[in-house]
Amino acid sequence: MLRTQSWFRAVGPLAVMLLASILRLWNLGSPNTLVFDETFYVKDAWTLFNNGYESSWPENADQQFASGNTQIFSTDPSFVVHPPLGKWLIALGMAAFGAENSWSWRIVTAIVGILAVGLIMVIANKLFNSVLLATVAGFLMAIDGHAIVMSRIALLDNYVMFFALLGFGAVLMDRQWHQSRLAAWLAESRERGDEPTWGPTLWWRPWLLAAGLAFGLTSSVKWSGLYFLAAFGVYVVVVDALARRRAGVPFWLSAALLKQAPANFLLMVPIAIVTFLVSWTGWFVTSGGYYRNWADSDGAAWTGALAWVPHSLQSFWHYQVAAYTYHVGLQSPHPYQANPLTWLLMIRPTSMYYLGSKNGENGCTFDSCSEAITSIGNPIIWWAATAALIYLVYRLARYREWQVGLILMGIVAGYLPWLMYLHRTVFQFYTIAFEPYLLLGLTFVIGLILGKPTDDPERRKVGGRVVVVFLVIATLVSAFYFPLWTGIQTPFQFWQLHIWLPSWR
Repeated sequence: MLRTQSWFRAVGPLAVMLLASILRLWNLGSPNTLVFDETFYVKDAWTLFNNGYESSWPENADQQFASGNTQIFSTDPSFVVHPPLGKWLIALGMAAFGAENSWSWRIVTAIVGILAVGLIMVIANKLFNSVLLATVAGFLMAIDGHAIVMSRIALLDNYVMFFALLGFGAVLMDRQWHQSRLAAWLAESRERGDEPTWGPTLWWRPWLLAAGLAFGLTSSVKWSGLYFLAAFGVYVVVVDALARRRAGVPFWLSAALLKQAPANFLLMVPIAIVTFLVSWTGWFVTSGGYYRNWADSDGAAWTGALAWVPHSLQSFWHYQVAAYTYHVGLQSPHPYQANPLTWLLMIRPTSMYYLGSKNGENGCTFDSCSEAITSIGNPIIWWAATAALIYLVYRLARYREWQVGLILMGIVAGYLPWLMYLHRTVFQFYTIAFEPYLLLGLTFVIGLILGKPTDDPERRKVGGRVVVVFLVIATLVSAFYFPLWTGIQTPFQFWQLHIWLPSWR
């Protein structure tokens, strides 16, 4: 039995990583065309690499770009509303393997998706102290369709998910670091006969610095990373306060709010701001970026007390305000827009690509064929995770388990802010940012079903069978949906079998 467990600890996570790699890398270059918002991000990435800033393309440039004519961009700036980091990462693949190769557009996104599977296993092992549950969490992410699709298309959101998950892991590590240091300080104080009234202000917290860096990277891909920085900044203050109360520190709340909270702010926020600014280096060191010279135009520069601010920073601020105004006012109708209230139920997944063919067209040998890439998550996994989320809210209120609170904080950071923008044009695929926490929540519930080693053996046997049946069904459903996640040509009737809800068309 021990030999079997040791074998699983070594082989299980590696097998999951191999599976995730196959599902994300197989036939990655197909279709050899820009799909959905790749039309923006891939071309922006290439001009960013060449000019140092996002530049303009001629009309109807997608077909020429996909056919290998990639040098038709101009030096005129393009107004873009997302920070540059994600596009720099996309550009790495094109710089290494050639912009004319569709595989190169997507390879870095795919690698990040694979690394995210490994990262969620590391985090789950730390959360649950179980290689088995860590492997289950990684397996669920490896086979889920939404995670697969978002790893196979060169959009920005997979990077948001990955960097936010890095920050989540850093906060998890800091929790143990802070509590052990606080306990050690109090023990030393009491040995000396001191009676601490406020407790220490802990300035050396390397994992908080790492979290600030990770959330800064998240924000350097999309502004929504700021929600993670804010949410986990508040979370750390709350956890610090509770740790002081449990340690018996007098005035624990005042100490947390007036001493440790400012220290935490200085540990996390400045490094996040610097990281964000560094991601814009290309814009700062060149002169052609959008609004780059705005402050130099007549009557534009700030006056009065702020007149000393360098024109480059004034122009940068003006650009950010313009981008924010665009974001909050975006209400252009789109056939695949999805109200955030429907995201957890996966009512309107995003169709990234669809090509219908008749017999004899594009290799179709049936009456009609479909090639689709749709960000439908595995329905069994997704809906089970949503049910688990509801249960976790109850469980936190009932048992106050710290693992549950931390997982729910990931949902709070990645999902709840979008409820402020119910009338904006937003999409289901944004949910990739918080999908890891849905899967961690589902894994937590699976752990409850499996039971503890001290539980009745018969009860554990039944729990194990339930979990195995669930995982087998989820695997079969993923195999069934895989063609719709990867653009494989199928008979049109086969595509129809996957439309479980009318809104999925």
